[in-house]
Amino acid sequence: MWRTLMIGSLLGLLSGCSGLPFGQSSDHPDYSAEGKASYYGARHHGQRTASGERFDQHQLTAAHRTLPFGSRVRVTNLNNDKSVLVRINDRGPYARSRLIDLSQKAAEQLDMLRAGVAPVRVESAD
Repeated sequence: MWRTLMIGSLLGLLSGCSGLPFGQSSDHPDYSAEGKASYYGARHHGQRTASGERFDQHQLTAAHRTLPFGSRVRVTNLNNDKSVLVRINDRGPYARSRLIDLSQKAAEQLDMLRAGVAPVRVESAD
């Protein structure tokens, strides 16, 4: 009985921590969200992503919490209006304040390497 109660409580806590903010749905073909983007590069280069492929910092890829692997999204830097098309191949970001983690190549094209974090709009491109 105690074990069942503990497991139920844990699952309730975890389900409350997952997903997107109210009103956003990642399984909708017209996905659009705004938030902060960061990037990851050399330290993770060559490691396996959640999709099973090896991370390549020189490819236009990204990590998102819920979008399906293989999804293509347009990411626009709201500071300079530059945009890039990326493919989702990993899960993250793990910082709750962030919407998406980009490969170094994608961050470079958005001109956000120096800042490290930038406000972005993410829109489905498929």
